[in-house]
Amino acid sequence: MSERHGERAIYGAIILGALLIAAGLVAQQIVSLILATMLTVIASLPLSVAADRLAPLGVPRPVGALIALLIGLAVVGGGLALLLPPLIDQAGTLITDAPHLLTLAEVKLSSVTGDRPGHVAAQLQRDLTTFVHNPSQLLGPITTIGANVVSLIGGVVIGLITAYYIAAQPEPLTSGLLSLFGPDVRPRAAETLGRIREAWLGWLRGLLISMVLIGVMLYVALGLIVGLPFALVFSVLSACLEVVPYLGALASGIPPVAYALTISPTRAIVVLIVYILVHQIEANVIGPLVMARAVRLHPAVIAIGVVAVGEVFGLLGLIIAVPILSLITILVDELWASRNAPRVVVRD
Repeated sequence: MSERHGERAIYGAIILGALLIAAGLVAQQIVSLILATMLTVIASLPLSVAADRLAPLGVPRPVGALIALLIGLAVVGGGLALLLPPLIDQAGTLITDAPHLLTLAEVKLSSVTGDRPGHVAAQLQRDLTTFVHNPSQLLGPITTIGANVVSLIGGVVIGLITAYYIAAQPEPLTSGLLSLFGPDVRPRAAETLGRIREAWLGWLRGLLISMVLIGVMLYVALGLIVGLPFALVFSVLSACLEVVPYLGALASGIPPVAYALTISPTRAIVVLIVYILVHQIEANVIGPLVMARAVRLHPAVIAIGVVAVGEVFGLLGLIIAVPILSLITILVDELWASRNAPRVVVRD
């Protein structure tokens, strides 16, 4: 009898473990789906705004959204056509020179630490030589990267198509969402959706402006003033990482400073000062004027919230950390703060 009881306990533990693993996998997929939906809705907002602006001119809403989508794709495609050739050239040269640059960096550090230089650079050189003489070892990583790129491109295409349909016909989606609420709270729910929409639009507008200004200022400062090689690569990297508040600025500054250190400590200090000044301008001028008024989040909330969102939602969550934080803040304000606010009684 005790043996059967023990067997049942073992089977029960196995089944419980399998259910927990399945629940974890399902929860992960649900979270990814929610984040992808948020990205799609955010992408549809500029198309919706363009359709609203063109509607008084007699342009049908689907046509207006399509015009905005085509203009956006043309702008992105034109920018890529201008940036990709020099960017690829500089990035290829930087990768080719990586062992030599590491050797120089180790020599600089060895003068301070006293360690023998050359270990990391020699290992990197051996790895690169192995891959050159045995290209079959790259098939696995190339296949994985290719599959991820194809999946990413497919997801972007599907997301853009879905964003277009949301912008072209938002009424069914909005009406269906509002129908989940009772008639008495439906106007308040519609107002909350409007607040979320304005916050996400403000974040998107501020992000695009910040990315362009950060990239231009860094390229001018590093490339034209400081004369740092590969300035285009470093400025584009910083502009792309601007999507992650604070952490992106910190991460984007490490490669150029490390590269400048291979030239001279003085050049590294100058590059560090340039990054600090540019991001101070972004944080104290661009951010308050463009983004903070729409998102209305305290910088400390954003700094702590980005770390928390990244831990919970991963890399995709970091990309839209500010919209997630603004959504949580607005919902908390509507569901808790507003309801617990003291009511003012007007007496005749």
